[in-house]
Amino acid sequence: MAKIALKQPVVEEISANIKDAQSVVLVDYRGLTVDQDTQLRKSLREAGITYKVYKNTMMNFAFKGTEFEGLLPYLEGPSAIAISTTDATAPARMLAEFAKKTPALEIKAGVVEGTVYDAGGMTKISEIPSREVLLGRLLGSMQSPIANLTRVLNQIAEKGSAPAEA
Repeated sequence: MAKIALKQPVVEEISANIKDAQSVVLVDYRGLTVDQDTQLRKSLREAGITYKVYKNTMMNFAFKGTEFEGLLPYLEGPSAIAISTTDATAPARMLAEFAKKTPALEIKAGVVEGTVYDAGGMTKISEIPSREVLLGRLLGSMQSPIANLTRVLNQIAEKGSAPAEA
């Protein structure tokens, strides 16, 4: 069997994974112990993030001609890829959090919603709260004025209904 025929399914798998991705993050996993790697994979899997190690040449073929082509210069040394189709900031946030506890994990670069970021940019993106937290904050800020108005109107109503003393 030709070498190309063996490599084609891997390239197709990567292409299928990144097709609907909101974000893709490349990391250097050198120096992680088996336990640390297992822990990382488990936490990413629970968050719905695909994490796999592929050969750089396979990722190179899969990225060409896509919005992830900007990651090609970062495909040096051992590379693992974290892909999220639901939350654009989740891979960066989880990997940066794990990298704080385990300095052996190094974020190389990433693409979030079509924009390529280097390691520093991905660190900044990791500081953005999740969508649920942002929606909660927005809802809280929208409810606050209404709640204050209700309280004031309630106090006015209570004062108005109190019997006047002679």
